[in-house]
Amino acid sequence: MTQTGYLAAEGYEAQLEAEIGPVTARHGRLLMTDRLPVLSVWAQNVWLNPLNIEFESIKQAAAQLKAIQRNWALYDFQLHGRARLIQEQLPHVSAKPIVFPSPLPTAPLGSWTLVDANHILASATCSSPYKNGEVEFVEDKETPPNRAYLKLWEFFTITGIRPEAGALCLDLGACPGGWSWVLAKFGCNVISIDKSPLAQNIASMPNIKFQQGSVFALEPEKHEPVDWLFSDVACYPARLLSLVQRWIKAGKAKNFCCTIKLQGDTDHEAVQAFLAIPGSHVVHLFHNKHELTWYKLG
Repeated sequence: MTQTGYLAAEGYEAQLEAEIGPVTARHGRLLMTDRLPVLSVWAQNVWLNPLNIEFESIKQAAAQLKAIQRNWALYDFQLHGRARLIQEQLPHVSAKPIVFPSPLPTAPLGSWTLVDANHILASATCSSPYKNGEVEFVEDKETPPNRAYLKLWEFFTITGIRPEAGALCLDLGACPGGWSWVLAKFGCNVISIDKSPLAQNIASMPNIKFQQGSVFALEPEKHEPVDWLFSDVACYPARLLSLVQRWIKAGKAKNFCCTIKLQGDTDHEAVQAFLAIPGSHVVHLFHNKHELTWYKLG
């Protein structure tokens, strides 16, 4: 029987279920279906073709997992002590935070969990190369003015793409400047726009030019072409959609990366409207909250 498992981002099981339809089983945040995989923006990790494994002892459980492949990550939602005893019998997989920038891991990483005391659910092939889709970084706790920069670090890590030095980047809703800081560190020339000023240490970076004002008052048709348009601006999804459509129509931005802020009830129709833009992708990053990241690469 075909099975697919979807591990929801913590706290967003309802959004995931609305996306994937009826589920056959629930194991904590892991929602199971008896269908082939479907596009899911709320899944932190997707388990493909998971197997049901019966075992009698800790040693036997570990041996059966190792017979399938080497590296396994535990999704630990119940029977914690027994699950960890099994994981300890498996080859060690580093869970240390990664240093940015780092390439994606290349070694296959499977996921497993204990369904009950004598049954494992395991998938050797998962959508994320990170344990349970958790992209943890060694953080810079001194320079950036807030933690929003981690979303951009994660986006560049999972896509393997980032602006080249000298690229012209537009950062909309830039205050207090975490995204502008990331881009400036790459050697990009950054135009940062917001009604509120940037943090002083960010504004003083030589390759950042700050313009005070509303990002919605910009006229794309009259703006110089940019290599990247970034937005972490707080606004309703429909307003962001209108903004990016104007920039796409004007042909003045080659690449886009924007945060869709989902205020109140999740606006699934708005998400579909973003996905309908040719070449679009929507993901829920590990560092997103009730928001999604939309991107379109030229």
